[in-house]
This record gives sequence, C-alpha cells and structure tokens, in this order.
Amino acid sequence: MTEPVRVLVCDDQALIRTGFATIIDAQPDLEVVGECGDGRAAVDLAGRLKPDMVVMDVRMPVLDGIEATRLLAGAGVPDPVKVLVVTTFNLDEYVYEALRAGASGFLLKDAPPAQLLHGIRTVATGAALLAPEVTRQLVGRFAARIRPTDEGAPPETALTPRELEVLRLIADGRSNSEIAATLVISQETVKTYVSRILTKLDLRDRVQAVVYAYRRGLVT
Repeated sequence: MTEPVRVLVCDDQALIRTGFATIIDAQPDLEVVGECGDGRAAVDLAGRLKPDMVVMDVRMPVLDGIEATRLLAGAGVPDPVKVLVVTTFNLDEYVYEALRAGASGFLLKDAPPAQLLHGIRTVATGAALLAPEVTRQLVGRFAARIRPTDEGAPPETALTPRELEVLRLIADGRSNSEIAATLVISQETVKTYVSRILTKLDLRDRVQAVVYAYRRGLVT
C-alpha cells in the first residue's frame, strides 16, 4: 500500500488547528504528524518530523507564515517542503508574499473540508494549487510587482496554439478537469499540455504559469 501523505498543521488558533487535524486524520491516505501554533515551531518541527507538506497559516506570532514558508520552501533551501497556505483573506497581500516565498498554493479558511483535502492532495503530488475563486483577483492585483520569473525564458511563441489556449485557462484558475471539459479533451491530455507548457517556458509550477500569463498580457 502507498504510504499516507504526512502533514504538519500550523495555525495559531487552536480550534482551527484541531479542526484541520481532525479532518485530515480521518482520511486513509493522509496523516497528521504534528501540530503547532507559530512559524518558528513549524520550521523546527518540520526539521525533526520530515513531513511531506505543511498546511500553513499566514498571520502568527513569533514567526509569521511567510517567513516560515521561505525557510521551508524558499529559493536555496536544500530539501524544500511543500507548503499549502490557508488564509482568511482572499486579497491578503500576505498570500502573494507567501507564493513568492515558495508556497505551492493557497486556500481560504472558509473552504469546505473537501476543498481542503483536495488542496492537500494536489500540493502533495507536486502540483500547485490556486483557489479558483481568488486566482484572478490575487494575481491580477499583484502580477506587475511579482519578482520576474520569466526573464530569459522562451516567449509564449514557443507554445503551440493549443498550449497557449491551455495556459490562458490555467491563468483563469481552471482545474485540469475544467480545462478538459472546456476543450473537450481528456484530463491526461491536459496534464501533458501543462507539463509541456512548464518545460517550454522554464516555469516551476502552475503558480508561475499564472504569473507568467498575467505579466505577458495573455490574460487581463
């Protein structure tokens, strides 16, 4: 059997932390290996427990979620940990900063349990997750200020018309299944297109793909 995804939950509100842990631990493919209430504790626990990923709050005492994310998943970290940021505010600039710090995605705290679990599983597989309902607002607001990740990368002309179409749908916050339904193709074909897009444009993940699309004016 496949080993469960090992998750560390970090939130300064005990009720939320316990709620997340209860939801996650109830899943046969997920396991909570630790809980903590501040970013410093998250970094220390991650070093000892070696979780597959961290569910991270943003605003916390001692060390906030942004700095904790940078220490766990930022540029130059030798053994980065996947981080899913969960925030109260859908236009919180802290979330933008967390994505720059290396987070693989974010969700809103009021998301239903099924969406939280989907987010954890998505990030755990190495994919990036942007909550569709806030993608356009967040990236549209901050794209012009995001540290360039596409400088020196091949221009979008390296993409085929179909790949360009898929990129625009990614930037619109669409999931693979939604892209497949829109283009009337299989999800496996969508995954292939996404992989090719990231490779051709020298991008790390879907988060960078969204930023790239906004910076290049492919979406408005």
